[in-house]
Amino acid sequence: MTVHGASVAGGVTRFRVRAPLAAQLWLCLFAGEGEQRIAMVRDGEDWLAELPRDLAGSSYGYRADGQWAPDQGRWFDPAKLVVDPYAVELDRRFVQHPSLAQYGVETADIVPRAIVPGPLPEVPLEMPRFTPGGLIYELPVAGFTALHPDVPPAQRGTVAALAHPAVIAHLQKLHVSAVELMPIVAWIDERHLPPLGLANHWGYNPVAPMALDPGLCPDGVAELRDTVAALHAAGIGVILDLVLNHTGESDVHGGVLCLRGLDDAAYAHAPDGSLINDTGCGNTLDFANPHFRQLALATMRHFVRHCGVDGFRFDLAPVLARGPGFDPQAPIFGEIAADPWLADRVMIAEPWDIGPGGYRLGHFPSGWIEWNDRFRDDVRRFWRGDGPANVLATRIAGSSDIFGHDCRSVNFLAAHDGFTLADTVAFEQRHNQANGEDNRDGHGENFSWNNGAEGPSSDPAVCARRAQDLRALLATLFASTGTIMLAAGDECGRSQGGNNNAYCQSMPLDWQARDRALEAYVADLAARRAALGAAMAQFSQDGRWLDLSGEPLTAGEWDDPALPGFAFDPAKSSAAAGFTVDRAARRVTIRI
Repeated sequence: MTVHGASVAGGVTRFRVRAPLAAQLWLCLFAGEGEQRIAMVRDGEDWLAELPRDLAGSSYGYRADGQWAPDQGRWFDPAKLVVDPYAVELDRRFVQHPSLAQYGVETADIVPRAIVPGPLPEVPLEMPRFTPGGLIYELPVAGFTALHPDVPPAQRGTVAALAHPAVIAHLQKLHVSAVELMPIVAWIDERHLPPLGLANHWGYNPVAPMALDPGLCPDGVAELRDTVAALHAAGIGVILDLVLNHTGESDVHGGVLCLRGLDDAAYAHAPDGSLINDTGCGNTLDFANPHFRQLALATMRHFVRHCGVDGFRFDLAPVLARGPGFDPQAPIFGEIAADPWLADRVMIAEPWDIGPGGYRLGHFPSGWIEWNDRFRDDVRRFWRGDGPANVLATRIAGSSDIFGHDCRSVNFLAAHDGFTLADTVAFEQRHNQANGEDNRDGHGENFSWNNGAEGPSSDPAVCARRAQDLRALLATLFASTGTIMLAAGDECGRSQGGNNNAYCQSMPLDWQARDRALEAYVADLAARRAALGAAMAQFSQDGRWLDLSGEPLTAGEWDDPALPGFAFDPAKSSAAAGFTVDRAARRVTIRI
């Protein structure tokens, strides 16, 4: 297998980079304030450099010369320092700057340098700590521990903080099966944010797919590997949220930072040469291109081999199967399934993008599980008062109308994108004015309600109704069949002030102000669900559906949109939970 990137073996450091249309490439080595340029040698569509010394820990980048014709996908400019697409560590964070997009303007003082890795220990391949039916806990690495009082100040907001005993204790109290880390590879702010005094705090705008962000992971690959090991020792798996659908180089007005300056064919183009934008971010990475798939597979393999992660969640996952239309038999799926490092990992799809035919819920391979937004919306509608009970029962029972009897649903009520759970019962409308887009960004329809007052309220009756609704929503989630996902802080009343697109707002979890009564309620729900184990992965047909008086439901009652609730009574031979849903009482009761 061809090894791209920088590697050291036997006292020799080798560099290989793909740039088939470049006229010349230079390896740039940095020591102190100086830059040494070394002409690379063409090897087919790649360029090579080999130096007879061990350069592990050294900083480097590339410069490429050739045609500058952006309308033809040629972005070669030797004034641009470009990051190795196969870099695993960087010496600094990316910074947005106009010079990144200006031809002939030097960028070496702006663009991060990659770090030549030393030998990376290989983590023994073991079965994932997470299996379907468990609880995934989605968290932003920086915001989750930035205000944690027990984590040392110097460690707060980093990957290493997740291994702190106080953090692990919280995860264990919730019976978390796996944490899902929002992006931890280096990203760049969108162009419109710096002029507004804002920054991207979520990381869904990466540049090189496996280069860890120096702010989140200052000790690089070793920090992630050690944290994964600590979480594994506590029985908790680690899933990485990967953004392989676009990069922060954005549209034709964006900068030259990495792939664009080396091999623009990594991006999908329409027949007229324009960039395809199935992501809403200006560009779309081309999974029909085998060379880009090689990079994507190398990225996943790196995080499994060298860090021990249990799986991946793919942002805007239909892009993985576009060529340009969505193909459920796309090559990437077979390549993952055939890879010895990836075949048994947890694969989670966010099954929609904004391209043609981009909503693909239920269409991913049988071994994948999928974010189920139908669960979110139908559960919210039921408790808002305008959703039928029979639809809710289908969602709780594993959404067989979508997945058949092989439940692959990831049930969730809130995620990083959209209202928090507490805001769902406190706001009817989004309040995104702070984002600087005149409240036009974010979801327009949230299936939310405010219980009589928009936003914060001191009215005891309003607060009581909100507390009751939160408990009904959470109990519905924990009673449901399939994998469930909880967004960090939703167990303790986290609010974003009605902002449903808070990617550019710094809103760390306030550990001191959390709702401890709600947290205790969720911990009890989690313990009940955990006691059932694998039984929650597939719905048991061995039982009876009842009305609230305990009588079997008739077909006519099921079809009645005014049905006030229902109960499921499992057979004594079943390991499944029983539960009662009572809309009038605003209550869900789980029986084990």
